[in-house]
Amino acid sequence: MVKNLTEGKPLPLLFFFALPMVAGNLFQQLYNMVDTAVVGKFVGEDAVAAVGSSFPIVFLSVAIATGLSMGCNVVVSQLFGAGRIHEMKSTVSTAIISLSILGLILMALGTLLAGPLLQLLGTDQDIMADAQTYLRIYFGGAVFLFLYNTLNGIYNAQGDSRTPLIFLMISSLTNIVLDLLFVIQFDMGVAGVAWATLIAQGMCAVASLVVLFQRMRRLPCEPEKQGEKIPLFHGLAVRRIAQIGLPSMLQQSLVSLSMMFMQGLVNTYGKVLVAGYTAATKIDTLSMLPNMNFSNAMSSYTAQNIGAGKYERVTQGLKACMLMVVVFSLAITLGIFLFGNQLLSLFLDPEDTSGALGYGLDYMHTVSLFYILMGLLFVCNGMLRGARDMGAFTLSSMCNLFFRVAMAYALAYLTPLGSNAIWWSIPAGWAVGTCVALLRVKSGKWMRDSIANTAT
Repeated sequence: MVKNLTEGKPLPLLFFFALPMVAGNLFQQLYNMVDTAVVGKFVGEDAVAAVGSSFPIVFLSVAIATGLSMGCNVVVSQLFGAGRIHEMKSTVSTAIISLSILGLILMALGTLLAGPLLQLLGTDQDIMADAQTYLRIYFGGAVFLFLYNTLNGIYNAQGDSRTPLIFLMISSLTNIVLDLLFVIQFDMGVAGVAWATLIAQGMCAVASLVVLFQRMRRLPCEPEKQGEKIPLFHGLAVRRIAQIGLPSMLQQSLVSLSMMFMQGLVNTYGKVLVAGYTAATKIDTLSMLPNMNFSNAMSSYTAQNIGAGKYERVTQGLKACMLMVVVFSLAITLGIFLFGNQLLSLFLDPEDTSGALGYGLDYMHTVSLFYILMGLLFVCNGMLRGARDMGAFTLSSMCNLFFRVAMAYALAYLTPLGSNAIWWSIPAGWAVGTCVALLRVKSGKWMRDSIANTAT
């Protein structure tokens, strides 16, 4: 359902807008967790490490897709907020065409480069074959990944976070059923979970596309544009999306690259730590979802309100998001300290004496203490992105990620911390990035004219 984010009290509006996003991403992470749990319980610890070693590369493809889709989200949001529906429809079709083509390109490149990328990360030879199999199958569905993220950005830009939730619920349940069928019944191992993910993503993307086309046909254009042909592809729309999408893609890609560097450092400590780190990062990723989705909601909310010229509502919305960050972060941190062992046991054998469980618990207990800091960074950057202040957004992200990687390697090699340096470096990066973002927000320099106020 299309929803106007320029009217109503910011706190309940943002909460109920973000809630389906959180639920949707929980389902998305659910089938990622099931992938890991199924291979851990029915294939073995080496299989868990193989999927974990593939994760930074998988995240890079997701980073590119989500980063570019954010460009689409901001442009569509501002046009929707300004009531320029005819131009918005042209932007939607342009985004779908261009990003689907990029998905096909990544599909080809990822399939060819899976092996060299894993070698670059220093992947253990014991798990190399499984990791390579998983990656090649995963990249076979890259076009569906790009298509779905683009469609999700379009739905959110129109204030609709419920429709993507429905598709994700269906996709997640399908993925879980296929995981169990392919791995347990057909004994396909790591390849089984990769095929399950590809099939589920493909179904979700195609169904979402059909529904969006139907919605666009029903949505009326402005009276003066009635009957005027809508261009399916427009160069100006591509430039606008690129102005937002490329810095967002850079930021997301830097996240992925930092994860690759971190994975390379983790790999030097052996496959036991890799298994513990993989299990902990699965839970960590799940724990970050509320703050990540508050950030995405803040971007759509900011863009719509700037498109409508309501700058004061943007600041009100930021305060509301910060309050939600504090409440959710405290609750999640408490849950991790109370149930950390049980959560890790979903992926690792609690009776195993190798030490993987202890590594995972050290990671979770350290990082979760700073989730409020992470949330402040995310929502401030979400507002800057929605305001098209991409210079400040990119600077904040780069400071966070570069400082994180530098600290991890410096502390690991120059101090007695050893592997503990990996988890302590993460909140250190958040602190630096948050300072940069907050200074920009306080300055008020993020306020600028909307894309929607410029001529077509």
